[in-house]
Amino acid sequence: MERSRTNYLPWLIVAITLAGAVWLLDRLSSVLTPFVTAIVLAYILDPAVDYLQKHGLSRILSLVCVMFAGFFAILALLLIVIPMLVSQGHALVERLPAVVDFIQQQALPWLNRLLGTELSLDTQSWRDTLSSNTGNLRQLLAKLAPQLGYGGALLLTMLANLSLLPVLLFYFLHDWDQMVARVGTLVPRRWAPEVGRIARELDEVLGQFLRGQLSVMLLMAIIYGGGLALVGLESGLAIGIVAGLLVFIPYVGAFLGLLLATLAAVLQYNGFSGLVLVWSVFVVGQTLESFLITPYLVGERIGLSPVTVIFALMAFGELMGFVGVLLALPLAAISVVLARHLVQRYFNSGFYQRKIDS
Repeated sequence: MERSRTNYLPWLIVAITLAGAVWLLDRLSSVLTPFVTAIVLAYILDPAVDYLQKHGLSRILSLVCVMFAGFFAILALLLIVIPMLVSQGHALVERLPAVVDFIQQQALPWLNRLLGTELSLDTQSWRDTLSSNTGNLRQLLAKLAPQLGYGGALLLTMLANLSLLPVLLFYFLHDWDQMVARVGTLVPRRWAPEVGRIARELDEVLGQFLRGQLSVMLLMAIIYGGGLALVGLESGLAIGIVAGLLVFIPYVGAFLGLLLATLAAVLQYNGFSGLVLVWSVFVVGQTLESFLITPYLVGERIGLSPVTVIFALMAFGELMGFVGVLLALPLAAISVVLARHLVQRYFNSGFYQRKIDS
């Protein structure tokens, strides 16, 4: 009996530690955002720093090279995406009458013939409604004006966190190996072999998932962006990049990209041929991502289904805000590995295997 209690004591300590960590993250979520972001980025980038260090560069020079490469990649992405999205917004405003005319003259008649309905779009009533509610809109804006101060303070906090992020990332990358070693020394020596084995499995699963998911995001950004650019869609490159970078949330990236691309196609093309080309890009991209790219780069070993991923993002986001969104998938992966070991321990226990005496 004493032996059984000793075997389960590490798991009890791990459970209490995780619960305490979640509570602490909830209480300090606004403060910890840059720290958690820096830790996640340091975990992802540390292998690249180690690789450069093994090839003759110092630790500091290696991490500076990796950080500058990441900074310029993000800067180039922003310089590509933001101007295209801004121009798409201007195009939407300028071409809105053409969109309304397309809906009235082509989309609704086709939909009515297909479904046997009599749908119509009364643009004059829309204009009258907007005109009659102008006063209400002004009152609403007046009520929202006091919130601008809060929004400004929130913006300053975000800028402060953003400026702190590179500094934290530098220190975490510089001391990453020492930090991991120090954490390892805190484990009681009699538990060290089992904890080390589980930690190595967690590192393998997390590394496979995070770095594999990053590869999927970049590859899907290329596929969607390149595909939409090839079919001639204006701002298609920016829309495709946004859709690709959001594929870590199952189906959300593809749905949002499809929505934006459809809107852009309606603004640009006069018929359904352009829409069919745009939709074909997303059908091909989603098929490749679901059946080839994600299984090959991420694999099924992590054991996180799309439903689990969506639930983890929503649950941890609700519990811990933006910090929860950052930690949702790593925590879910850790939970899967720990649950797997607990279930195996349960199956091997005397409580499970003991038969009832007849």
